[in-house]
Amino acid sequence: MSVQQARRIWTRPHLLALEDLSRDEILAILDTAEALKEVSTRSIKKVPALRGKVVVNLFFEDSTRTRTSFSLAAQRLSADVVDFSVSTSSVSKGETLRDTVRNIEAMGVDAIVIRHRSSGAPGLVSRAVQCSVINAGDGSHEHPTQGLLDVFTMREVFAARGKKISDLHVAIVGDIANSRVARSNIWALTRLGARVTLVGPATLCPQALGRLGVEISHDLDAILPQVDVINMLRVQFERLASAAFPSVREYTRFFGLDRQRLARARPDVLVLHPGPMNRGLEITTAVADGERSAILRQVANGLAVRMAVLYLCVGANATGGPRGSAGESGAAAAEAGANAAVGDTAP
Repeated sequence: MSVQQARRIWTRPHLLALEDLSRDEILAILDTAEALKEVSTRSIKKVPALRGKVVVNLFFEDSTRTRTSFSLAAQRLSADVVDFSVSTSSVSKGETLRDTVRNIEAMGVDAIVIRHRSSGAPGLVSRAVQCSVINAGDGSHEHPTQGLLDVFTMREVFAARGKKISDLHVAIVGDIANSRVARSNIWALTRLGARVTLVGPATLCPQALGRLGVEISHDLDAILPQVDVINMLRVQFERLASAAFPSVREYTRFFGLDRQRLARARPDVLVLHPGPMNRGLEITTAVADGERSAILRQVANGLAVRMAVLYLCVGANATGGPRGSAGESGAAAAEAGANAAVGDTAP
């Protein structure tokens, strides 16, 4: 679909969870990201889509890829970006999350990108403010933009092979129980018709997850020859309340992806990892940096996906709310920027 069609479909001011989205809404983001990806190939990597808008990164957990990606995405849309430092803010003095975001919004902010250790925190923030709220990961609930960029990467790779997402069988391997990335992948992939199998030890991949419309396996070797995509997840030791497996060595033996194990998969299998990687634990360097890996491609695609999310959410909020009433509306600016990205107007 065109960028203009995507804007008509997308009417949400926030992106809180992929579980909430329809198939058409997911496609609206992916198609917009495809149009905006071209911006990053230019000598001047900017369009005026969010010129005059302010985006705040509010991260209560450590992040490298996601925070940097959102900052660059906002800057390439010509927005002003503020990185909020939790450690030096009034949060350390006992200020509530609700008061924090309301004070930030009072300074004229148009979008808040939030990562928080507590599931549901972005939803709470969205009810406290009028600006757009983007979930950059909340507890073990969801990481919507990571799920979207994973699916975007799969779609991009397999489109060149004449396949759609609905033709794919995807294995998500590792610590499923504690993974917000796994949940977002599940919602996006199943909405688009893919077959999904979750793989891991029973302690990290419980049968109850089958209620999400996926298959469950505890035997990676048996699944490998069947799948088109292997999405490896790290073990989130920081979220484990007790030992989930006897030893790291045993986990690697049964669920680590090395060259010998990868040889059992299809010759054209695609290997993904959302990062950060624990090299030598869930994936070896030879596989992570090998020819079947698209890990760095995921990072590059994350920029386009986050540009699309910011563009659509801020544009929708400006169209439907008071922020579109003063001067040039966010929607009009976004329209001009998106048109420039796909070549309808001069950059």
